[in-house]
Amino acid sequence: MFSALSSRRRFSDLSEQEVLALAISSEEDDARIYRSYAERLRGDYPASAAVFDAMAVEEDGHRRQLIDLHDSRFGPVIPLIRREHVAGFYARRPVWLAANLSLESIRAEAEAMERGARDFYERAAARTADAATRKLLGDLAAAEAGHESHAHGLEARHLDADARGAEDQTAKRQFILTWVQPGLAGLMDGSVSTLAPIFATAFATQNTWTTFLVGAAASVGAGISMGFTEAAHDDGVLSGRGSPWKRGLASGVMTAVGGLGHALPYLIPDFWTATAIAFAVVFIELWAIAWIQNKFMETPFLRAALQVVLGGALVFAAGVLIGGG
Repeated sequence: MFSALSSRRRFSDLSEQEVLALAISSEEDDARIYRSYAERLRGDYPASAAVFDAMAVEEDGHRRQLIDLHDSRFGPVIPLIRREHVAGFYARRPVWLAANLSLESIRAEAEAMERGARDFYERAAARTADAATRKLLGDLAAAEAGHESHAHGLEARHLDADARGAEDQTAKRQFILTWVQPGLAGLMDGSVSTLAPIFATAFATQNTWTTFLVGAAASVGAGISMGFTEAAHDDGVLSGRGSPWKRGLASGVMTAVGGLGHALPYLIPDFWTATAIAFAVVFIELWAIAWIQNKFMETPFLRAALQVVLGGALVFAAGVLIGGG
């Protein structure tokens, strides 16, 4: 790692020809990134895909202009120099990560790409004392600023209010299917299914440490089980519910959180204090589930509250009766 970093050249050591070559390779990379974004978005967000297609074409045009400038000043042989060869040069997110980015994240990433290039050239131009180099870097900074403003124009052209609204609705639906739905199922399972074993143990033993151990084991075990079940039963290809690992993570973590919420109070040595706090946590958990159902799943709040609270109360009562008996 150290040798790779130490082999990079400082930007201040580059010649004007090398700076121009670096700009050419950067424009080429950015065009590829924009085309990758367009391909990633084309199925669900065709209007945004058109924006990135157009931005890629713009980058191709700027690259050709830079190549023509290089030919006129230095000849046809362009030095091989890329971002990774220069210490401190602005980085780009690997293209393969686009598969894991949301629509808004991709839009923000593209804007940051143009802004980062512009800022870098402006800072570089301010540091050089050579007039020709300063002019070259200033021209590059102005070109990147033009890219950024043009990107906004392309977005306005391809993304009218209806198109953006439709794409935002699709993104919201995907977020619900991938994260909210499995997370809510996990929270419900963790909060409700662990009530009986935790409170049965609590009232049977009145030992807070034993109750905590049972609750922690039940919660973590349920989280692992729910996570793997969610990830394994649907790969998301046909259902469109998104990455199985994202869904499994959401389901598993929220299942464990739901159970640990009312297990953790039993770390308190006093039994009745711990139990009173656990009661309060259960109440908060059940109402939180009802709120999430109402906000994201559009379930009427009263119906959601009745279902969740009634179900939770029955499981809780079963645990208390079994443990107290």
